[in-house]
Amino acid sequence: MPLKLLASLPLLDPQTLDAQADAAVRGLLREGSSANTASSYRAAIRYWTAWFELRYGRMFALPVPEAAVIQFVVDHAQRSTDHGLKWELPLALDRELVRLKAKGRLGAPSLNTLLQRLSVLSKAHELHGHPNPCRSATVRELLSKTRRAYARRGVAPARKEALTREPLQAMLDTCDDTLRGKRDRALLLFAWASGGRRRSEVVRATMENTQRTPDGYLYTMAQSKTNQAGAARADDQKPILGAAALALDGWLAASGIRQGPIFRRVRRGGVIGEPLAAAAVRDIVLERCELAGLDGAFSAHSLRSGFVTEAGRRNIPLGDTMAMTGHASVATVMGYFRAGSALQSPAARLLDDPQDSHL
Repeated sequence: MPLKLLASLPLLDPQTLDAQADAAVRGLLREGSSANTASSYRAAIRYWTAWFELRYGRMFALPVPEAAVIQFVVDHAQRSTDHGLKWELPLALDRELVRLKAKGRLGAPSLNTLLQRLSVLSKAHELHGHPNPCRSATVRELLSKTRRAYARRGVAPARKEALTREPLQAMLDTCDDTLRGKRDRALLLFAWASGGRRRSEVVRATMENTQRTPDGYLYTMAQSKTNQAGAARADDQKPILGAAALALDGWLAASGIRQGPIFRRVRRGGVIGEPLAAAAVRDIVLERCELAGLDGAFSAHSLRSGFVTEAGRRNIPLGDTMAMTGHASVATVMGYFRAGSALQSPAARLLDDPQDSHL
């Protein structure tokens, strides 16, 4: 028997969400997403909107027809022809997308960008409860063959270069004894030596979750990309030892920070300002790379990939490396790990075996 309802309580339709509940859902989704993720999603949807409305002359709305998703792929994916690489996006439409600032420059996007925009559209359909055209057999087969076509041309999804020990040291050498220099040194070493922390994880470090120990510090991660719910895990604590601990000591002593976020803006005149945003970590990495004269496509993620690559170089067990980085997938981390250990592989030195010295 149904429970007796309060007379003043409005009845809801169990098949739909009312406006207040829908707004609450959107609020939770926004709050639970990183600023960087939210920004990239907005940019992808802006591009989809501009492309769709220019291509079809009608308002963009979900669900997107499967044929439109296929058209999007062939408009942006390059394919080999007798006359070189070609894609189907008309030049006039491409120019208009640039004029509208939906894209930065003329030409086909990278494979990474194409796949990311499709991923965002797929996510949007799922979140709104629409049938997902990106998961149709035809679209999945087309994307599989597209990836294979790019791979055969030697074009793999782009990865930022890894900041291993040598380039990292060059960046650290640019950090002087000013407040900004001390902060940047501490930040770079904190991010790298604690397992290659992501930008969002670096800016969430506080005096309350980073405890001093006799050997250094322990940073306790309450939440991360692979632990969105913040569940307690055995490897939540990341050690910060040696040079990284000394650099952090130096920054905290010079800045006078005793509580709250550790890494903050340094204003003119040596005034400690507000906590750094995640984008500021990227800017610091790029600035120090430039000052160090490093050539290459580096980003904040280069600290993470650099840690894993360096661990591979030194033959650190994969399990120990993953306990530091927090990677949930062995497949994800193995690419960098193998790249680092490749030159140390005994199998590459079979001709150097002392027993075969006569060769």
